Amino acid sequence: MRAQVLIIDEVHESMAQGLEALDFIVVNGSTWTKDEILHQIGVFEGLVVRSKLKIDAHFLQQASALRFIARAGAGLDLIDLQEASSRNIEVFAANEGNKEAVAEHVIGQLLSLAHHLHKSDREVRQGIWDREGNRGWEISGKTIGIIGYGHMGQSVASRLSCFGSTILAYDKYQPVSRYSAEMQDIFDQADIVSLHIPLTEETKGMINDQWLSQFKKPIVFINSSRGAISPLAALLLGLEKGQIQGLILDVLPNEKIHTWSEEEKALFNKISSFPATLFSPHVAGWTNESYRKINEVLLTKIKAYYTA
Repeated sequence: MRAQVLIIDEVHESMAQGLEALDFIVVNGSTWTKDEILHQIGVFEGLVVRSKLKIDAHFLQQASALRFIARAGAGLDLIDLQEASSRNIEVFAANEGNKEAVAEHVIGQLLSLAHHLHKSDREVRQGIWDREGNRGWEISGKTIGIIGYGHMGQSVASRLSCFGSTILAYDKYQPVSRYSAEMQDIFDQADIVSLHIPLTEETKGMINDQWLSQFKKPIVFINSSRGAISPLAALLLGLEKGQIQGLILDVLPNEKIHTWSEEEKALFNKISSFPATLFSPHVAGWTNESYRKINEVLLTKIKAYYTA
């Protein structure tokens, strides 16, 4: 009997086409409720997910036939990797698929912040012609700390090096070749810091007052990884103390804005009142091209798994 794969999130149509080409029976469950998914999951050998559900131990206990989970994205923090491993379930991510998108987005936001592009555009539309108030600063000559040197970190570093910047890259868990530095070097020298690390128990809340206080200079801080790594309270304190002189966030600790508490609203409003702040709605890796490339990466990994 041909194996069945369940797709529970909206993904590019090439995913279903590619799985069918690998001789899977593909079921589209993107409109199913959580209860419907849990009720049916026991018959599926493969699961394609994005962010709809937390794939925890309880979920995996219902997935008795599951052999692989394909995450149409980079982070795996919504999947209980330990439980999956104990059940011999392979978990595939597609970090390679959106690394170019993330790098371009990070650099685009950094350029916008440095040259006041978002601010000056709004002003000119309002009939304000303020040249001096929009005098920018150059990325050239700055020292940029890249924390996390996987696919995203490497892609950002390679592109920023073309700006005439000094790149210092640190990764606790894998070697860094060309731009290798210790974390202390980044604390001592960085003007700009960009995070490219996964959300784990170790990194959750990592960006706190003690961490920020170790920088010798005020920094521009960029987070396009996961919001829970940099709590809003810590970022606000960093802005108030002058430890952070520019803030770029593509991610937030709670991205369901309609559920924000009064405290969350107050924190965000205070942060956004600082002029040198720039936000986007978790779209750094979200381009037309990456939407397709993510599937290509996953399909290659699934094929290799079944033909090994």
